[in-house]
This record gives sequence, C-alpha cells and structure tokens, in this order.
Amino acid sequence: MTVKTTTAPFRYDHVGSLLRPTKLIQAREQYKSGAITYEELTNVENNEIIRVIEKQKENGVLGVTDGEFRRSWWHFDFLGELDGVELYAKETGLKFHKMETRKGGIRVVGDIDFSTHPFVEHFKFLKEHAGESSAKQTIPSPNMLLCRADIEFEKYEDREKFQQDTILAYQKVIQAFYDAGCRYLQLDDTAWADFFSEEGHNKLRDRSLEPAEELKVLQRMINESLAQKPEDLVVTMHICRGNYKSNYFSSGGYDYASEVIFGGLNVDGLFLEFDDERSGSFEPLKYVNRKDLKIVLGLVTSKSGELEDKEYIKERIAEAATYVPLEQLCLSPQCGFSSTEEGNILTEEQQWRKLHFVKEIADEIWR
Repeated sequence: MTVKTTTAPFRYDHVGSLLRPTKLIQAREQYKSGAITYEELTNVENNEIIRVIEKQKENGVLGVTDGEFRRSWWHFDFLGELDGVELYAKETGLKFHKMETRKGGIRVVGDIDFSTHPFVEHFKFLKEHAGESSAKQTIPSPNMLLCRADIEFEKYEDREKFQQDTILAYQKVIQAFYDAGCRYLQLDDTAWADFFSEEGHNKLRDRSLEPAEELKVLQRMINESLAQKPEDLVVTMHICRGNYKSNYFSSGGYDYASEVIFGGLNVDGLFLEFDDERSGSFEPLKYVNRKDLKIVLGLVTSKSGELEDKEYIKERIAEAATYVPLEQLCLSPQCGFSSTEEGNILTEEQQWRKLHFVKEIADEIWR
C-alpha cells in the first residue's frame, strides 16, 4: 500500500499547465481568422479539457487542472480581466535567456477591484468534470500585478494605495473561487526570482526599489491577500524562474529571500524549482519553521522530455529530507509544461511519461 497525503498538495503533484493539443491550437487559429465563432472555440476547449482531465487521472494525478487550456499566457489572461486592468500589445516581448517572447502585456488604467471574472466559470466547468479528484485552480499571485503591470500611477495617490486595492481585490477573488467550490488554489509567482541574484537586485534598484524593503512588500501582498481565506481552502504557491518554450529568464538560489519564503508566508505549500544548478542548494530549506508546511520539490524538469535517473531523484529527496522531515516533502515537475500556449519543447507522450514518472518515484519513496 502506498501512503498518500489525503489533502493537497499531494505526494505526487504537478504545477498545472499542460501542452495544448493540436485540435485546440487549430481552433484558436480558426477563431482568430474568423473561421469559427467564439461558441465553437469554447466547445473545442470544453472537449479537450474533459479529455485532459481523464488523461491526468490515468497517469495518477490527484489534483487535476484544466491544463490552462483557455489561456494564452499563464498570468496576463487572468490579470487582464480584473477591474481596472487591461491587456495590450507591447512593442517588445519579455527578455528570456536565449529569446524574446511574443509581444503582450497588461496595464493598470483604473481602480483595481474584483467584480466578476471568467476564470470562476472556467473553474466550475473543471470541478463538474473532475469527479472524485481534487479540482485545482491556478492563478498568478498578487505580486504579478504589482511587479509586471505597467501602471499609470496618476490613477493612484501612491504605491501604497495600489497595494491596498490589489490585496482587497485578491481577497474577493479567493472568496469567489471558494464559493464556486474550489478547495485547492495555487498562486503562481515569478516576482521572487528578482531576489535570487545580484542581477535581479540591480533590476529592482533600477526601478528605485531596495531589495530588502521590496521583499517585505511581496510578503505582505501574499499574507494580507490570504488573511481572510476560509480555513478549509488549501493555498499553495509556485515560485518560478521563468518558463517559455523550454527557456528561462533568471537564475540563483533561494538564499537571500529564504527566511521570508520558508518562514514568513502563510501558504499551505510551496512548489519549488530544484531541477538544475540554477536553483541553488537545499540549504535555504532550514528556514522552514512549520510542521504543516508542505514542500513540493520540483526535481523533474518540464523543459525537456528526457526522463531523469530515478535513483538520482531519490538521492536528492533524501538530501532535502536532511533539512525538512520526509513527511513534509512532496514531488512534482519543476514547472508547468505550457506556461504560454506555445508550450515547452517536448511531446504530449513525453509529458505524460514525466507525470507518471513522478508518481512512480513518490510511490517508492512514501510507501
């Protein structure tokens, strides 16, 4: 018998996004060209989401997602639907390690708030078809609006007011998902990566932000957004260094921010990248100071289809367990497979092999 965690995050879990199937890619192109209606596109999305839910179950996934199949970007699509925020076409894309993303961005044009949001209805569809599996909803963290949006600050008296409005909007967002039946919510956040290297610190200073003070701001944004969350809602956070067509935009270990990330965030679990040397050592895990905080080790890369050496992954888990008790650890791929609709450079078959591989290792470790 395999000993499984009965609440999220699970011993074997995944970040959320999945490779977009060919039918969905084609339907999106047809909709953009005017060849099909929005209703016809939605029908394709619905069918492909139902299919991918079943594929997740077949491969042992306990917390199923909709693969983020209705999104183009993992963050902009959600943030752009908040009150006072809009999507727009930027002149340049985001700068990654070896490439630039396609153009796109968000800007704040009015008072930030939450009234309604299409993602809530999207979650209801996921939950309806998840069956006995846990339906997991992923959204960008409030820090992504603070750190990635172009902000016309004349709309606000100062940055403090912007932060307050964002926190209040997120409190409403969290309650709306809960009212829709969500009990497993994940906040995806790349903003922490700015603290992982001197290059990142310099980028903050270029924006007239002092790293030590900005670290407190990000901590506040998370904790105050979660201050009124229902007790039976599990909230995890995925901390990422970038994921676009199997590429990344930052490197560095968790050291500088470790006391805040591991000892100062009121989340139930942390999904962490530990798949290569860019992520640093496990030593920052020594700051985990709660027995109820689950640490999900992202030791299996989602950026390539090649399977890792199973014994090496087990050794890495054992090493992490010298800092955090084994019963607090879980395993997952290090990131999603398709943070944007372009997807990483691997096949769907390789994606499912990766997820099943995570389950195999977890079954052997936590028996």
